[in-house]
Amino acid sequence: MREFREGERALLFDAKGRQYLVTLAEGGEFHTHAGVVPHALLIGAAEGITVRSTAGARYTAVRPTLAQFVLKMPRGAQVIYPKDLGPLLVLADVFPGARVLEAGVGSGALSMTLVRAGADVVGYETRADFAVRARRNVLTFLGDDAAARFRVEERDVYAGIDETELDRVVLDLPEPWRVVKHAEAALRPGGILVAYLPTVGQVAQLRDALDDSRFGMAETMEVLQRTWHVEGQSVRPDHRMVGHTGFLTHARLLGA
Repeated sequence: MREFREGERALLFDAKGRQYLVTLAEGGEFHTHAGVVPHALLIGAAEGITVRSTAGARYTAVRPTLAQFVLKMPRGAQVIYPKDLGPLLVLADVFPGARVLEAGVGSGALSMTLVRAGADVVGYETRADFAVRARRNVLTFLGDDAAARFRVEERDVYAGIDETELDRVVLDLPEPWRVVKHAEAALRPGGILVAYLPTVGQVAQLRDALDDSRFGMAETMEVLQRTWHVEGQSVRPDHRMVGHTGFLTHARLLGA
């Protein structure tokens, strides 16, 4: 049984399903319009515990999943949504020990996904504030041990890639076609490039660049997510769904 510890994140949800991410601290308190929950009620307690606020509101505490943390964590740049993180991981075929370059680190959502899958990740990020936030978010969720497998450099990937014999290159930036030639030199034969892009015009430019390179087996896809309403005999698709967020393009580096 894993008990909540000081400094850990706890996800509290109420009777209406509203979720709150809380960092547990000695003497800390969680405040809402429905009263106060002292952190002392959670520290040392087992995951799944239900506590009451000073006004009698009920909150259940669990550890946040990766998807929940991504949507609640501090961020500046728009994050890649959980529905796309899983497919990106599969399309990139990330494995334990894979050497991955990630460019366009943003708030670190994709970084923590790659690192938790076992990859050794170096990130290129042009904005210092994004680089700091991404590193903080990754270590907050995965712990200080993740520092050995994740570093961020403040630099522009459009100017080149220093690393060689990479297994994967993962891009979340506006003009990935400008990185194709650099990725050709940095990846090992058989290595995979994956890019996340919001518009089909960007996809077309990337695919043109891939067609003129040593990359092959290129494919582009998108993921649509629709949940269902299930309540007694009322079972139907929800009226709202998460439609387009981005296009996922992947290709493999072939021999010379």
